[in-house]
This record gives sequence, structure tokens and C-alpha cells, in this order.
Amino acid sequence: MEESPLHPFELHEWIPISLGGFDISVNKAVVMMWVVVSLAAVFMVIAGSARKLVPGKLQSIAELMVDFIRSMILDTMGKEGMRFFPLIATLFLFILFCNLLGLIPGSYTVTSQIIVTAVFSCVVYGISLVMGFLIHGIKFLGILVPPGTPGWLLPLMIPIELMSQLARPISLAVRLFANMTAGHVILGVLFGMAISGGLLIGWLPFAFTVAIYGLEVGIAFIQAYIFTILTCVYIGDAYHLHGHDEHAH
Repeated sequence: MEESPLHPFELHEWIPISLGGFDISVNKAVVMMWVVVSLAAVFMVIAGSARKLVPGKLQSIAELMVDFIRSMILDTMGKEGMRFFPLIATLFLFILFCNLLGLIPGSYTVTSQIIVTAVFSCVVYGISLVMGFLIHGIKFLGILVPPGTPGWLLPLMIPIELMSQLARPISLAVRLFANMTAGHVILGVLFGMAISGGLLIGWLPFAFTVAIYGLEVGIAFIQAYIFTILTCVYIGDAYHLHGHDEHAH
């Protein structure tokens, strides 16, 4: 009986722990998150502590990442958005390291779990709502009214915009989860075909596996970028409210 391609995504308890009725057991995904946080922190600490006038490789990579994240924030939120730099940088690095480390055979892709991406997206969208109401008060509900909408269209446009807003955290979570899961399933299927096909025909799926593996490395960066740029856009919308208010200044 052939192994299911979804088998690598199954999680089993390593250390069962229950706290107040909540299952907080340690499993492969939890350990992988610890590894990701540790590696990302060590990377940035080492790159930052070895600063030189002529940057080395680690410092150059770290500076490129910082400039890249800074550009995302400035382009979508403006200078006032730099207060969210720690949040955006943490999200980008965590998702990127999760995606890349998940490509190592025998490891686990944390972002292939919908609960992980859902928590991130709900936190991001929750922050955008809180900031919107703190800055604009009740006027923030104007985000449900596109600029230039005639009054007679409001009964139609407001429900549509409300549904669009509610779909934001869902699409943010599903996009990352679906892309990472689908890529790993395809890799698993092709690798299984390469093994079962033998030397005669196994080379063809193996060649596709190598090609798709390279593609998945690119997708790991792209998905981290998409999640963080949409985070910037959502928080930026809360600041500027369709380009009015703060953005006008």
C-alpha cells in the first residue's frame, strides 16, 4: 500500500502537555518553530555584531533584508509605518525561514499548517482594525465606502466592501498555507515516482523533482514577501483610509 502524499503533514505528540484543558503538546511543528526562531535570531545577532565598513557576506545579506523590509513599509505605509518595522521584519523572517527550512528533507514546513497561517493573518488584521479605530474613530467605517461612490449605491457597495474586508484574513491565511502544502505534495509525489520507477524511467520524475525543488526555493521567498507586503497594505489602509487623512499630509 502506497504512502499518502499528505503523510508528511501529519503531526504526532512527542511530549503530551495539557494546560487548563488546552492541548499544548510538543510535536514536530512546535520544535521546528523553536528552531526557526533560534536560527533567525542567531543569524541577525551575528550579522549585526560583526558590522564592518566593508560588509561581509552575512552583514550584506542582513542589510539587504533590512533595506528590503524598510522599502516595503515606506512604499505602503509611509514614514509613520516604521513603528511597525519590528512586527513586519519578524513576520518576514519567520515565514521565510519556515519556508526554506521546510525544504530540507526530514524537516517540517510550519507554514503548511492552516492554524499557524490563520493565527498570523488574524493578528495582522486585528492590528489593522485596532489602529484604524484608534486613529480615525468611527470614521474608520468609511473604509466600507469606496471614494466617489454615489449615495444611491451605498446599500449595495457597503455589504460588498464588508465581505471584502472579512475575506482579507481568510485569503491571507489560505494563500500561504495552500502554496506551501501544494508544493510539498507535488515534490513528495514526484520523489515517490522516482524511487518506484527504478533506473529505467525513474530519472524523468527525478529531473522534475529537482526542477520543482528549485522553483519551491523561489516560492518560499515570494510567499514570505506576499504575506508581509499585504500586511503592510492592510495596516497602511487603516492609517490612510482610502488615501485621505494622514496620507494627504
